Amino acid sequence: MSNTPALVDKFGRKVEYVRLSVTDRCDFRCVYCMAEEMTFLPRNQILSLEELYRVARVFVQLGVKKIRLTGGEPLVRRDILKLVEKLGQLPGLEQLVLTTNGSRLAQMAQPLKAAGVKRLNISLDSLDPDKFRELTRTGDLQQVLNGVAAAQQAGFKHTKLNAVILKGRNDDEILPLVDFARAQEVDLTFIEEMPLGQISEHGRQECFIPSHEIRDIIAGRHELIPSLENSGGPARYYHFRDSDSRIGFISPHSHNFCGDCNRVRVTVEGRLLLCLGNEHSADLRDVLRSSEDDAVLRQAIIAAMDLKPERHHFNLEDEPQIVRFMNMTGG
Repeated sequence: MSNTPALVDKFGRKVEYVRLSVTDRCDFRCVYCMAEEMTFLPRNQILSLEELYRVARVFVQLGVKKIRLTGGEPLVRRDILKLVEKLGQLPGLEQLVLTTNGSRLAQMAQPLKAAGVKRLNISLDSLDPDKFRELTRTGDLQQVLNGVAAAQQAGFKHTKLNAVILKGRNDDEILPLVDFARAQEVDLTFIEEMPLGQISEHGRQECFIPSHEIRDIIAGRHELIPSLENSGGPARYYHFRDSDSRIGFISPHSHNFCGDCNRVRVTVEGRLLLCLGNEHSADLRDVLRSSEDDAVLRQAIIAAMDLKPERHHFNLEDEPQIVRFMNMTGG
């Protein structure tokens, strides 16, 4: 098989990064991610661990170098470590990474490291226990802080904290989060809220704060030096003169990053999403369950690349065009 990546869309972009959702379930109910009362998919509609592994294996055969396990909260998936161990042994896969809310990391950080996970992203939107509970509806801040500590003790490098800042809700915690990241010697990325799914808990337009405003707040205390490093994802990074921590910004509204998009997503129900902000997709579950021939699955994935749109079009002023919640999208 050729070593040249076979996954190239009609705009010439190579897809080398897959975000693989292993569950739509989560033990938090973050206000920007899902509704307070959620109906989750029945078991027969979600991909089995064996099906998830098969999808991952074929993507790697097609030149994918990086797989991120997402959810929902991936660590609530039963027997998730079995899948992680198999993925960690895939020839050709250079990066196996995982995004988590951190609630179960105190117990699972070491086993994840041993199984082959290279790096962790941990969601952390507040350092105030009451505010954290308000934003997550069910979360315990101390569990997450214990998880961050466990990741450090397990030997994970360049652990990244992800924070979604909402104006009037947690925008007063921008600098405390930066100070915490520097003290813990981890990276921190601020993510603009993405208009996916219909929510009633807050008004997205009123709560929106663009990345440049956050960057200006940080620059008032710390000099931010643009980084030339490329993480393989959508974040733009800055570093400090007096710390190894990096600050990143993911800006789907204020800085469209579609031109160099190298990623696709697979939902837990087997939909291959070609774009976060569009519904262009292919049904891989049907392919998986109708044929055991990997060549058929491989061809379905290759054919789907022509569905990848040139860009997304997020508009905070209108009703969301994408009605699926982030827990369905897969990070």
